[in-house]
Amino acid sequence: MEVNISLVPEWGQQLIKLGTASNDNLNNFFVITVSMIVFLMQCGFAFLEAGAVRSKNTTNILLKNLLDSSVAGLSYWALGYAFAFGDGTGFIGGSGFFGTFPEADLSKWFFQMVFAATAATIVSGGVAERCEFVAYLTYSIVLTAFCYPVITRWAWHSNVSDGHPSNVGWLIDGVSVIPGAAYHDFAGSGVVHVCGGVAALCGAVLLGPRIGKYDSQGRAVAIPGHSVPLAALGGFILMFGFFAFNGGSQFSISNEGDGVVVARAVVNTIISGSAAGVTTILLHRMFSATKRNCIRHSTWSLLSTINGVLGGMVAICAGANMMHMWGAFITGFISALVYYFGSMLVERIGIDDPLDAVAVHGLCGTWGLVAAPLFIIDGILLSGSRKSAEVLAMNLIGWLAIVIWTAAICLPMFGLLKLCKMLRVEEDIEMKGLDIPKHAEPAYPSEAWGDGWGEFLKATSTGLVTGSSSEATSSSGDKTPQELSYVHHGNGAFQMEVETK
Repeated sequence: MEVNISLVPEWGQQLIKLGTASNDNLNNFFVITVSMIVFLMQCGFAFLEAGAVRSKNTTNILLKNLLDSSVAGLSYWALGYAFAFGDGTGFIGGSGFFGTFPEADLSKWFFQMVFAATAATIVSGGVAERCEFVAYLTYSIVLTAFCYPVITRWAWHSNVSDGHPSNVGWLIDGVSVIPGAAYHDFAGSGVVHVCGGVAALCGAVLLGPRIGKYDSQGRAVAIPGHSVPLAALGGFILMFGFFAFNGGSQFSISNEGDGVVVARAVVNTIISGSAAGVTTILLHRMFSATKRNCIRHSTWSLLSTINGVLGGMVAICAGANMMHMWGAFITGFISALVYYFGSMLVERIGIDDPLDAVAVHGLCGTWGLVAAPLFIIDGILLSGSRKSAEVLAMNLIGWLAIVIWTAAICLPMFGLLKLCKMLRVEEDIEMKGLDIPKHAEPAYPSEAWGDGWGEFLKATSTGLVTGSSSEATSSSGDKTPQELSYVHHGNGAFQMEVETK
């Protein structure tokens, strides 16, 4: 119920203003906090991608993930936020460039910026181990400054929330397509993940597969990453980040019902991710059987399970705020099927996607846009209303618009880079790895591989070691307890003393 503030006594008006200011402060604090957690997802992507590539490309992929946030910060400050939320039309904004927007929007800017960085980071996994650094910088700028912000304009801009006299995004409004219906994508299954997945697909197709990915008969060859623990750590960080990614999309915490919506989004995220993870590991167990010594062996895959969990969390983004938990379970279960068989299909048709970005983000995000209008509280399955069917239609229209828009920008961009020979590294550099030729900073320098025995042998050959090996070995050949100590003599020289106990 609205209150005419002019009829309230002066002291009451002061209390109302104080309460409004307190709510604004609380909402800003909530948004900034969840945004910082979402920013931590950059760390998760970095570890996941570093573990999934070969050791010779680790520095390269880490630097790209680091620069994703830096490039997004500058691009979104200069252009992106204005295109997404400035005054303009239902298609694109046109004010607020270079931070010339009200300070009241600062928390909103930060939240949307880390989402833009997430969309860009998705692409780096799909083009890993063979993409030129200049090409990476180019697509990262284009994606965060223009491609992604325009999509957010369509789906998430509303003049009701920010008080500006600009037009509502055409997917929210729905008037020009289906009167009364609105696109439902709470946390970005389509806006963030389909956009990033399509961009990754365009890049992977035009780059071509890595050297050695397919044999002479066109069969896919596994190219394992160098560190399962790093990939697992990255996966856990991303899972943690998804709770803020989805829960924080409510964008306020002080209004009546906000806490329930945030809690529902977080709970649905873990339910969907859990269902997807368990389903994925069972699928891998059933379909990954290999022959060794004429015996079929099935395996339990950690890396596939991590991707399955992430796919489930991607899929639930669209409807996390309005689903019952059983709907989240079904969403996660089906997303595992979409991810697992989608990944197999992508590989089989000759597309090399080292991180499964297309399957996890593009395909699972697509399923999420379908699942939301099916399973939300007033969705097709529970209400069967015409309005819920119209929401599904709008989501499909939105998906098609996102795919066409992203492909229309990324295909010419990657094509032009390829034409200028700026898209893919030279063959010899790809074989050697990008870390040393491109960065002169190997992730695991050979000088750091020592275990101490090199110094021991050097000391032995120069006569600096007192005692002998026989003194540390019994007559039976068994080693006896011994004490090692180093005596330094200056100028880097040392003496190793072996004392048998």
